Formats: sequence, C-alpha cells, structure tokens
Amino acid sequence: MKSILPVFTIIAAVLFIWALAVVPMNMHLTADQAQRSGAIVTPDTPIARKETNGFVLALKNPHLIPLTYVGKRPNLPSPHQVAVEMFDTIFGKKITSKRSLVYHGWITLAPTLLGFAIGTLLGVLLAVGIVFSRVMDKSVMPWAIVSQTIPILALAPMIIVVLGAAGIHGVLPKSVIAAYLSFFPVVVGMVKGLRGPDHMQLDLLRTYSTNNAQSFWKLRLPSSTPFLFASFKIGISASLIGTIVAELPTGAKAGFGARMLVGDQYGQPILSWAALFAAALTAAALVGIISFVERGTLRKMGMKPA
Repeated sequence: MKSILPVFTIIAAVLFIWALAVVPMNMHLTADQAQRSGAIVTPDTPIARKETNGFVLALKNPHLIPLTYVGKRPNLPSPHQVAVEMFDTIFGKKITSKRSLVYHGWITLAPTLLGFAIGTLLGVLLAVGIVFSRVMDKSVMPWAIVSQTIPILALAPMIIVVLGAAGIHGVLPKSVIAAYLSFFPVVVGMVKGLRGPDHMQLDLLRTYSTNNAQSFWKLRLPSSTPFLFASFKIGISASLIGTIVAELPTGAKAGFGARMLVGDQYGQPILSWAALFAAALTAAALVGIISFVERGTLRKMGMKPA
C-alpha cells in the first residue's frame, strides 16, 4: 500500500487537472454548436466569444459546461471519452479488425521488439569494446553521444527513404529507428556497470592469474546486471517511441502511429488520444515484464532487487 498509494494519488491529480482543462479547451467550440442548436449563449456573437477566455466563457455560460465533456470532436477529449474509446477498440472489436487497438498494437510491437533486440546487442558489444579498448573509448563513445543529438523526427524520414531506395521495406526500417533510440541507454548502462568493480576486486582476480575474458564473465558482467536491466527499461520504451515515430513519415496504414495520424487528419482527437494511452500502457507492460525478469535474475544471482 505504501508504494501503491502515491501512484494512485498522482493518477488522481492528473485526471483532476485533465478534467478541469476540458472545460476551457472545449468551451468555444461547444458554445458555437449550442448557439446553432438554438441555445442562448453569452456573448451572442462568435467574434466576441473568440476574444473571451475559455474560463470566463464557462462562467458566463455554466449551463454549457456539461456539454464540453461529450463533444464528438473536442479539442481536448475528456477522460471518460478516451476510456470508452479504448474499451471499445480493445475489447469490443475483433483483433483482426483495423479498428482494433490490439491489431494496431501488434503492428507496432513487432518492430519494437526487433529493434530493441538489435539495439541491445549493438549496445552490449559497443560497451564491452569501450571498456576493454582505450581506442574505442576515445573514438566510439563520443560518436555515440553525438548520435543522440540528432532529432529523431529529422532522421527517421531519411532512414526510411534510404532503406526504401535499397529495396528494404516493412518491419526492418522501423526496427532500425527503434534500435537507434535503444542502443544508447544500453551502451551507457553497460559501460557504467562493467566499470563498477573496484580496484581491489580486480587486483584479487589478477592474483589468481585471470585473463580479461575470465574477469569479464566472473566479475564485470555479474556486477553490471542491475545497470543492464535499468538500461533495458529505458531502451524498450525508447524503441516503442522510435517505432511510432517511424510510422508517421511512412504513411503506415496500421500501428499506433498510424492510428494517431488518422485521428489528426480526420479531426477525431479521441482516436489519437486512445492510441496514445494504448501506447503508454504497452510501454508500461513491457517495462513490467523486464522488471519481473530482473527480480528473478537478481535473486538467482544472490542480489537484492531494487
């Protein structure tokens, strides 16, 4: 309860602020629609209402406040509208239907997992090279840092175009972008973990005449395990973001990114918000799975999970 209560407190606060923000965000649109339906609205002209703050307009028209929560195409959907849309598209549709968020989730999840695997493998190999090679430490690490300064929104279309020109389509281009975002946390975490053992521990292994490979497997790798799992949690979330970003410039017809794009293009923000929260829940589930594996792994290694 001590860990659950703060979480629910934050969630309740976010929902309260969200619900409160719905009124001013939707009030102008609601007032225009209500006036066209014959309702009395103050001020009575669209130009005057446009110059009026949303909160002030709500105070002048309290009878319109409930309508701001049920608009079909609101500027800001209310929490219950997003919840209903998610329930309907997750449980109320066949998973093979293109209106199902489960279907779109799988389309996004496949390149996410592949990109995460590629990024993790690349990150671990680079980290090992950086720790055991001074040349790689001085040459590769700065470039790895610089690579993360390039905006992914600018890089993703370039990767898609280049790979498309090479005849590579489908899952792989999106996986490359996901790997690009996920490898860096793994590199940093593994380097920190592999360099974690102190000099006394390393000197002790040298007295046993161990080589670099033996010190890696017996000391450096086990000590880096907590750092590795922490990097996994960041990396899997970054992979999901990379996949969603990759779906936007490709004009993808399926996936969370495509669902958000459809909502924006057709003026249906409820669809975009439902896909956004579905992506957040997917990321939370992936992080939860990694945390579960982490606890089991650390217990078997005799370490206390965080």
